[in-house]
Order: sequence, then C-alpha cells, then structure tokens
Amino acid sequence: MSSYSSHLAHEIATQPTDWAAVRSRVDEALAVLPPPGARVAVVGCGTSFFMAQAYATLREQSGAGHTEAHAASEFPLTREFDHVVAISRSGTTTEVIELLERLRADGRTTTAIVATEGTAIPSLATHAFLLPEVDEQSVVQTRFATTVLALLRATIGEDLGPAIADAEAVLAEDEDSALAGVADAAQLTFVGRGWTNGLAQEAALKLRESAQFWTEAYPAMEYRHGPISITTEGGATWAFGEVPPGLDEDVRATGAHFEHRDIDPLADLLRVHRLCLLKAGRAGVDPDRPRHLSRSIILS
Repeated sequence: MSSYSSHLAHEIATQPTDWAAVRSRVDEALAVLPPPGARVAVVGCGTSFFMAQAYATLREQSGAGHTEAHAASEFPLTREFDHVVAISRSGTTTEVIELLERLRADGRTTTAIVATEGTAIPSLATHAFLLPEVDEQSVVQTRFATTVLALLRATIGEDLGPAIADAEAVLAEDEDSALAGVADAAQLTFVGRGWTNGLAQEAALKLRESAQFWTEAYPAMEYRHGPISITTEGGATWAFGEVPPGLDEDVRATGAHFEHRDIDPLADLLRVHRLCLLKAGRAGVDPDRPRHLSRSIILS
C-alpha cells in the first residue's frame, strides 16, 4: 500500500477482511432482501447508484428475477415493483429519503442497506440492514460500497473466496507492480460489460473525487462509438471483466496503454483505489475531503 496517510488509505486496506466477515451475515440479509422471482428496483445516489447497477445486472443474470437500477432522483414511480432496495452509506441522503417517503405512502415494500445507525433512511424502509462496521471517515466511499456489493453477490449464490484472495494479492503488491502502466497516465477511460459497467463508472468517479483527475467511463462496446477519439499517447483505457474482441488492439493503435487483469473485477477496483491515493499524493490534494463535496448530500 501507499505510504500516503489518510482515512482513505486505511479504509482501502480493510476491504478483503470486510468482505470475508460479511459472509457470516448472508442469511440475515436474505431475510430482508427480495425473494427469488420478485420484480425489483435497486436505487442509490453516486457510488451507491453504481453498486445498484452492478447488483441489478448480477441478480437478473442469476435467474432471481427482473431487476432494474435507478438513481433515486430518477425513480420511475409509474412502474410496478414488488420490492425496492435502497443503498445509502449515510442514511441521510435527501433524494433517497424523499423516494422512501413516497414509496411508504404508496404501501410499497422496501429494504434499506445503510452504514450509519439511527438515521432517517432505515426508519423509513420496511426492512433495514445495517453495516456500521464498514462505515467510513473519508468522504470518499470505498469499503462500504464494495462490502455491500460483496454481500449482495453472496446472497445470489456467488462464492466470494476468489474475490477475497485476489483483493489480498492486489493489496500485497508493491505500488510499482500494482499500478504499472497507469500510474503516469495523463487521462484514463474505464470500460465494463454487464455488471462491471457499474464498476467502471465507480472507478472513474473515485479518481475524480479523490484526486481531481480527468476520467471517463463507458460500456465497453460503446467505447468505439466516439470515446476512442479522446484516446492517445499518454492516456490509458482500463477494462473491468470481459474484454470485447479486438478492443485491446484498437486502444494500443491509438498509442495509449490498455489495462486489464484477469482477476475478480471487484478486486480490480481496489487497484483503482490504490491509484487514487497515488494520484492524490502527487497532486497535493486531500483524498479524504474532495473539494465541493460532503459525506452526505442533504438538500434544503
């Protein structure tokens, strides 16, 4: 790990242990999450929305039932869902509170997954699942988001063992090896397919928040429909999970670096977290307190 001292550095380092620990709570989570076959919407804001996107794809692909992800502010109230799952680290985000109030008034079934106890969002939901052990002091979310997604993956039957092992290996690497090819990139584009599209969006957000660094994210197959025009020497394109045939060659032909590892994509996100610390240190910015941001967006 980087020697850069911050809450973020500590919260990145605990993630494999956090994922391992949450496996013991799968039955507890299943008791409050939608049952197989339920028509489900998953909502959040910012990082939580991107985790919702990843889970929604995984749940539907697992055969558990129709699942959509929506930003809480854009929830389609006219659509019928059997169950709505809301993800919020702080438990105080205005858009999620307003949505849960509306859903409660309509008699809808909801589950809130929250880190901070005693907050509004768990009290508004039909069911609540609390994860105070992975709450964070940094404004920038890392371990809460990844632990929620790890837990949700486990609830649909995924074995977290390989992801945990890959994450431990990522954190054990020296910085030069872990970030070779991307540490000096002047611009980064992240791409994903299926559930990793949410991870790509989250990776780009993390670098923008923590290091004020220029990043973009797209579905991998959309990359050649315009975004490739920004790719050039000195930049890098980082793919999570499955890589479309020929994409690596197309990126390298621009003079840019193509980054991809055949490891669990959630563990690969930890490499981005490490890059956040490196880029923030080089830029002389505080990764715990991004400019213009606060831990929770509370609107008047």
